[in-house]
Amino acid sequence: MLSIYTVSFFGHRSIERVSEIENALDKLLYDLIRQKKYIDFLIGRDGEFDLLASAAIKRAVRQYGYGNTHFTLVLPYMKAEYRDNEQEYLGYYDEVEICAESANAHPKSAIQIRNRNLVDRSDLIVCCIQRNSGGAYKTMQYAEKQGKHIINLGDN
Repeated sequence: MLSIYTVSFFGHRSIERVSEIENALDKLLYDLIRQKKYIDFLIGRDGEFDLLASAAIKRAVRQYGYGNTHFTLVLPYMKAEYRDNEQEYLGYYDEVEICAESANAHPKSAIQIRNRNLVDRSDLIVCCIQRNSGGAYKTMQYAEKQGKHIINLGDN
């Protein structure tokens, strides 16, 4: 049976030390892709870290090309940007899903609900938390309570 190792990514809407975090992501992804039999990457698209991580995942998959990865965008609800550009999204991600738990939630709470869903599904959380406030910080606290393995690239 194929053992799937699931990694989720989330972070603050805006981040500092972008090139340092990008370098850390590249190294981490290289190690993960080499060490794990099969990896499912789960990500949102709600902030600077998400976009940085997505670009790093795409680079790593292209560079190391082991065919042992799956890259899923998990939206908190149907977004017009996705609906209007579905083919472009499907050309970039291997799969796009709408999180069932957050799809009908109030938009202000939907991202938090989706992020908790990502945590629940994951073996490893890769985050970029640089301040002790906000939704990403709350999600990291939730992941800690769940006993998840967490790598915070936002730590100094």
